[in-house]
Amino acid sequence: MPSFDIVSKVPWHEVDNALGQAQKELTQRFDFKDTHTELEKTTEGLVIRSSSEDRAKAALQVLQEKLIKRKVSLKFLDVEDPKPTGKGGARILAKVKEGIEGEPARKIVGGIKESKIKVQSSIQDAQVRVTGKNRDDLQKAIALVRGMDLDIELSFVNFRD
Repeated sequence: MPSFDIVSKVPWHEVDNALGQAQKELTQRFDFKDTHTELEKTTEGLVIRSSSEDRAKAALQVLQEKLIKRKVSLKFLDVEDPKPTGKGGARILAKVKEGIEGEPARKIVGGIKESKIKVQSSIQDAQVRVTGKNRDDLQKAIALVRGMDLDIELSFVNFRD
């Protein structure tokens, strides 16, 4: 029986490359000289530290530009407001969202069921599996899910006949 999976996977190698490019640009740019601006990947997400809130926001913008150039969607990032640190500095945390959480997964499954397309969908871990009897129905389901307004980046993998 044909099936495919709907997932939200972060291309980590591209994120690492964009992070490296952004760090390199920050060290070379004159407006970041002596601002102690640094980018770091932690278990929480991507952390941006700087001596002022404006420089931290500018560093975030540089990082976002590098991610876009490397074709990484900004929907993966959940950017928090700048938080003050010691000595008047600022810290911005950009959490990286990976996997389909409960609410968006239920929206996807509900939308597929409401559409009356002859496929079955189920939530499995952090992904949604869609199965059907023929390939055309699965392609209709893909088109339907792409048309949904969700705040996460989706990709369709493991298409099997």
